[in-house]
Amino acid sequence: MSQMAATLAKGWMRLGTRFLPFADAATKELPLGRLLRLSLFQVSVGASVVLLNGTLNRVMIVELGVSTLLVSLMVSLPLIFAPFRVLIGFKSDNHRSVLGWRRVPYIWMGTMLQFGGFAIMPFALLVLSGGGEYPAVYGQIGAALAFLLVGAGLHTTQTAGLALATDLAPEESRPRVVAFLYVMLLVGMTGSALLFSELLRDFSELQLIQVIQGVAVAQLLLNIAALWKQEARNPALTSATRPRPQFNQSWARFRAAGGSNRMLVAVALGTAGFSMQDILLEPYGAEVLKLSVGQTTALTAFFALGTLAGFGLAARTLGRGSDPYRIAGFGALIGIFAFAAVALAAPAQSVVLFRIGTALIGLGGGLFAAGTLTAAMQIGSDSEPGLALGAWGAVQATAAGGGILLGGGLRDLFASLADSGMLGAVLSGPAIGYGFVYNIEIALLFATLVAVGPLVRVARPNYAQPSSKFGLAEFPG
Repeated sequence: MSQMAATLAKGWMRLGTRFLPFADAATKELPLGRLLRLSLFQVSVGASVVLLNGTLNRVMIVELGVSTLLVSLMVSLPLIFAPFRVLIGFKSDNHRSVLGWRRVPYIWMGTMLQFGGFAIMPFALLVLSGGGEYPAVYGQIGAALAFLLVGAGLHTTQTAGLALATDLAPEESRPRVVAFLYVMLLVGMTGSALLFSELLRDFSELQLIQVIQGVAVAQLLLNIAALWKQEARNPALTSATRPRPQFNQSWARFRAAGGSNRMLVAVALGTAGFSMQDILLEPYGAEVLKLSVGQTTALTAFFALGTLAGFGLAARTLGRGSDPYRIAGFGALIGIFAFAAVALAAPAQSVVLFRIGTALIGLGGGLFAAGTLTAAMQIGSDSEPGLALGAWGAVQATAAGGGILLGGGLRDLFASLADSGMLGAVLSGPAIGYGFVYNIEIALLFATLVAVGPLVRVARPNYAQPSSKFGLAEFPG
């Protein structure tokens, strides 16, 4: 009996490593159960992102009647803190504390900032819509404060959480753990999108308040569970007498290892090209294709599943020796066709084409993010991984915020020009403003291909891994 049990256990271990993409991210130092619990902070971040960029932007524009420009400004406010991700990671690396914790204080502070933002958000949004007793300007101030608090909390929690995962994982498994945590972010986005879609099937302001408050409590509990007994106290590591490097010294090492301006420009252009639609897809589906709140919220699930497929395809392709910049360029090319499909869905009045285009946007964005992230990880292996990943995250998040703000403003501008008849009789209707933005995104992705091209031609090391099986073991380090 014991021999049979041992044989079954060995067979299950081989099966899990071969077919379960998460199984090989676990190690003796960081078992799968502990890693799954740690990844809960990414699940909470995913739910918050869906609520901000998916559900709330459609509700504010369509149900509450707030202008698209104001909504895009509100949704982009959390990304004001994106450039500080490098500094947050650097500070948590060198945190001084008599308690011996480096990451826990930052994750906890980020969690409380998110909770405070979500606590005041629903009531600020109701005043913002003009339905309360107070002037709408008070709602604008309250909503701006709420989005700022949530944004500061999101970036602080995610940056310190990824740094904690890097601390806990052995050096050889860190790339797989980082990839696994980004996949769990997408899992959180997909699951929360489906849940919000069901909860808001019959929309009411009371249900919106309950959903936002539920997310506040859920992210607090998830982050507490993720933190519990993860980071060991080490007073020597956080001692005030321990020497600390200067930030400019660390940045110089990053540049010397290959963190070129062209790489960062390519990340910025591609991210902006994929992000301008973030607050437009759901209103586009509602105004042009007449989809309900539940149906448009479900679009986030299509987008997240496409992104997850992009990460999986990139992991397998990179594991066979492909250049990461070539993968990023292929993602930008898919994005060009994806936005063309979304734009054509309006004249064709095709919901199926719209959903296919949404999934392809996720697929292209996932390939682009995985390719550029892998390149940053390779640069980080020759300098400082935390700084390299922080630089990638700062540029990516900043470009995403700029793209969101620009997308909303341009949509309002072209829509007003079309309504006034200044664009002619042919260019009229609710789809015109959205169509102009989608065409600008196509142009940005073409510019991304131009920026990535010379990077592909540079000789690169072989990223191939010994195994050709699909799984996070094939994600390069």
